[in-house]
Order: sequence, then structure tokens, then C-alpha cells
Amino acid sequence: MKILLILSLIYLNNLLAIDATMEIIKESKNLPNVQINVTSSHEKSISNKIKKILNQDLLVSGHFVPLDLKYENSFNSQPNYVTLKKNDVDLFSNILIKKNGVSGILLHLKLYDINSKKLILDKVFNTTNKVRYPFLAHKVAISINKKFSAPSIDWMDKFILFSKYTGAKKSEIIIADYTLTYQKVIIKGGLNVFPKWANVEQNSFYYTSYHGGMPSLVKQNIYTGEKKTIIKSEGMIVCSDVSKDGNKLLLTMAPNSQPDIYLYDIRENIKTRITKYKGIDVGGSFVENDTKVVFVSDRLKYPNIFAKKIGSKGIERLVYHGRNNSACSTYKNYIVYSSRETNNEFSRNSFNLYLISTTSDFIRRLTTTGLNQFPKFSSDGETILFIKRYKGKSYLNLTRLNYNKSFKFPLKSGKLQSIDW
Repeated sequence: MKILLILSLIYLNNLLAIDATMEIIKESKNLPNVQINVTSSHEKSISNKIKKILNQDLLVSGHFVPLDLKYENSFNSQPNYVTLKKNDVDLFSNILIKKNGVSGILLHLKLYDINSKKLILDKVFNTTNKVRYPFLAHKVAISINKKFSAPSIDWMDKFILFSKYTGAKKSEIIIADYTLTYQKVIIKGGLNVFPKWANVEQNSFYYTSYHGGMPSLVKQNIYTGEKKTIIKSEGMIVCSDVSKDGNKLLLTMAPNSQPDIYLYDIRENIKTRITKYKGIDVGGSFVENDTKVVFVSDRLKYPNIFAKKIGSKGIERLVYHGRNNSACSTYKNYIVYSSRETNNEFSRNSFNLYLISTTSDFIRRLTTTGLNQFPKFSSDGETILFIKRYKGKSYLNLTRLNYNKSFKFPLKSGKLQSIDW
């Protein structure tokens, strides 16, 4: 029996207008069960870690069910189809890990369809630095997923960029994989916060530096280490969003004590003031093909979400729920925001996430417990990444919108300040 994946788009008012609903059709009408076997010629500990992350990736995808059977198979031998079939295995992933150069790893994947008794995928992955082994696991999961034309999980192979507090007026900016297993400190020393990727290639990012007397917006290349100060401002300066072409930034600046949203053109070095309210306007995000800005303002005497079309004077209120709504992020016509809820039925003084549309009255609650802040959409809009603080610990949390699943990954030390991916 072959595993058939049928992808359908369902338009429902209570979900995203372009929600992708995946239906996997087999005889059992369930998600395919996957058994992973890893053998290694060196560093068995890394082999076990790769297996663990790959199992996790398949689970997070929402498209497969990872199994943990006591079954081993030599890499160059075909699997025992009869035994695996009796244990309800649909896919068998046999992986060989070898040394690659001085400090690298080579991973050879063979994927078998147990029902059709065939080798269906034979692929090699490698890295020149073994500390990047989590990304090898992510690439394997992405390849298995693509083999069956399932909805993309390419975001697993992207860097997460975050800032964490390490002490009084001290922070670090770090790149990591989405599980926080791989981490590399890019900037340390002093107070450096609010990192934001400068482009989709993820080779450079912006951040706010408090070195010296005046806050500065700095751009840094993660590979060359080259730094460039973009602009300085009294009070504060934060880059909250970057246009699709990477040429324009949305900045929160407070040159006259009151923060406002500014549009900054990188090519022309020209800034244009978008909001002119005598209060607080912060955290601008592009929406509707970069023609409109969504932002947080205290125009109602409490934080709420508003929008303004670039070049126009009119202001539009977007949220009519809650009395402390902040930290919003956008994807096409959708907005996710954090809302403070005091003494609700689940917890006291919690911050929960809500999803709304700019083109309808659709609203969807995404969290129920803890402090959930700084949400960010994935590049395909199907996953939301955010900071969760729960029982005194700091977590990176993922919510898979179309699968009603949520996963959290703890930060072992420090406190998450802000994130981007």
C-alpha cells in the first residue's frame, strides 16, 4: 500500500482564510507512523541527539507520528518489512552518521515505505561543524515532509534570533535553531536588545545598542561581523519591522520624548513620521503588502491595536477586546497580539495571544496560561513563535495554527527579551 497525501484548502470563517488542512489517506486513515534507526561510526551521543530532534521535528510538523520501537537494522541491509508491518510502521528511516573532515558530520538517510516494500528516498546531508547537528535533523525532517508533498515545514531550517538579559543592563544577542538546542552568541557586552532580521536570507540583522549616550540602531552581518550604525535617536529607537524588499524599516523613535512610528528608507537615508499623536505609538508592523502600518497606541488611555494607511491621515481601531493589548505581529491580512487579562478563568494577570483579521471580524484565542508575549509569524503564516513565561521560567513557544498544537522549549539560563525569525 502506498501512502497518499492529499492537500486541500478549506475556507472557514473560524480559521485563517487560507488555512491549509492536510488530509493523509491510508488504509487506517491515520497519519503515517515513522520509525527512526540511527547508527554511527563515531560520537554516539550526537547520534542519539539527532534521533531525538528528528522525532520531535516530525511530531511538530503535524504530518507524521514518530514511534520508539526497540528495532535495529544495519544501514546497508534492507529492513524486515514483515516485523515492521506487524508493529504498524509505515515509514522506516535508517540513518548513518559519519565523521566529515576535521570537525564535521555526514548524515546518510535511507527512507523505506514499509507498505510498498520500497526504498523511496536516499539522500546525504553534511555540515562542517558538528555543533550545528540540530540543523541536520531539521533538514532530514524537511526532506521527508517534501517527499510526500505535505505543507511546508521549511521554517525549521531557519535561524531564530533573540536577545536575553544576563544581568543588570547586560544582554546577549544569540542565533539558534527553533528548539534552542543550537545557540551561538553573536553580540555580548552592554545592553543590546530588540534584534530584527534585515532580510529573508538571514545574513544580517538590526538591533538597538545602548553603548554611549544615545540609543543607536545598528546593522550587523552574522558571517563577517561587519557593523554599521544606521541612525541614532534621543529617548529610544527600535526597528520593529522590515519591508519585503528589505529597503524600508518601521522604527519607533522618541526624539521629542513621546514615541512615534517612523518609516525609514535605507537607500535614501530618509525618515518619514507616520504617527503624530501626543502619547505613545510603538511597535509598527507592515500589513496588506506593506501599504498599511499596524501599531500599538494608548489613544484610548490604555494600550490597543490600531492601523494607518501609509500616506493617509485616518487611524483605524482594530481590536475591540481587552483593555491592555500590545506586542502585535502581522502576516498578510492577519494580526496576532498579546492581551493582558486580569483574574480570568485560567490564571491571574496573564497575557494571552489572539489572532484577528484586518478584513473581517474573525478572532481566535491561541493561549490560556502564562505570560505570552512578542509573537512572530513564520514565513508561511502557519506557525507563531512567541516568548512564554511560566512558573518563573522563560520559554520559546511554537503554536501550529492549523493543527491546534503547541510546543515549548526552555531557555536554560537568562531571560528572553525579544525574538525574531
